[in-house]
Amino acid sequence: MKAWLIQNISDLALETKPLHLVDIPLPVPKKNQILIKVRCCGVCHTELDEIEGRTPPAYFPVVPGHQVVGTVEACGVETFRFQKGDRVGVAWIFSACGKCEFCLSGLENLCPDFRATGRDANGGYAEYMVIDASYAFKIPTDFSDLETAPLLCAGAIGYRALMLAGLLDGQILGLSGFGASAHLVLKMARYLYPESKIFVFARNLHERQFALQLGANWAGDHSEVPPNKLNAIIDTTPVWNTIVQALFHLKPGGGLVINAIRKESTDQRALLQIRYQDHLWMEKNIKTVANITRSDVENFLALAASIPIKPVVETYPFEKANEAIMDLKHKHVKGAKVIVFPIED
Repeated sequence: MKAWLIQNISDLALETKPLHLVDIPLPVPKKNQILIKVRCCGVCHTELDEIEGRTPPAYFPVVPGHQVVGTVEACGVETFRFQKGDRVGVAWIFSACGKCEFCLSGLENLCPDFRATGRDANGGYAEYMVIDASYAFKIPTDFSDLETAPLLCAGAIGYRALMLAGLLDGQILGLSGFGASAHLVLKMARYLYPESKIFVFARNLHERQFALQLGANWAGDHSEVPPNKLNAIIDTTPVWNTIVQALFHLKPGGGLVINAIRKESTDQRALLQIRYQDHLWMEKNIKTVANITRSDVENFLALAASIPIKPVVETYPFEKANEAIMDLKHKHVKGAKVIVFPIED
């Protein structure tokens, strides 16, 4: 089968084709596993982190991709959850141990043996993939394949970030950065907290205009001062200066939720601008989002279907996966990017 591989760490400022298209053996589902014929796969900033070494794969080469939608092609022995032909999705969580204190308390995202799809195990930038059936998800009939792919990561991780923010209806929410995840968080917040105002900080004018079109009450550059202090801010940017600015804009008791698996080091010196009395005092708090649980995915898919949430999607044919990666790195993002596989007659 054809698959795109990350074969080594690359500098995307120099490398324009970090993924390599090769033929690899078709995987065979083992006990409790399913073989999925991939129909599309979302493109995530985490792929950039893997390629550039901020969260390197457990081994090389590896097939990236963790926003996977496809159909069950075959089931391993003693696999009863799905049948051939069922439409399923795969998210960032590939597996967890199921036995540690975190797994037993519903925090499998913190499991020391947490394995990530497309980083610690082959993911969805391939014609087929395998996964334990208990870590695959039934797709609501309300959504097309393309609409579903971004929901499995950008939506689910955005849902976890929004829950960690602890917002009450009527309080002010800020979104720092406005890519695939943030635009879905805005839609969730508009539904869950109808009396709340939503302020969006984005460096790109097109992103700010897009945020206003989706219902944001205000949109400005990260350097601009919003009309009011905020109760909670969710940061989805890859840099540090936005953290400093967000902390300054919080109300007393406000919280910053950092929704990024890694931060780039290019502007880390911005943290030297933090002044305790202005940025941290008055019981401001900081949380980080670490991975997702299966319940995050399931709860979000149910919420997305009830709203409903229909993500804005930009598609790329399978053979242009490198172009999708480079566009995500160097261009503004409007909605979510999805790689689409050819449909066989």
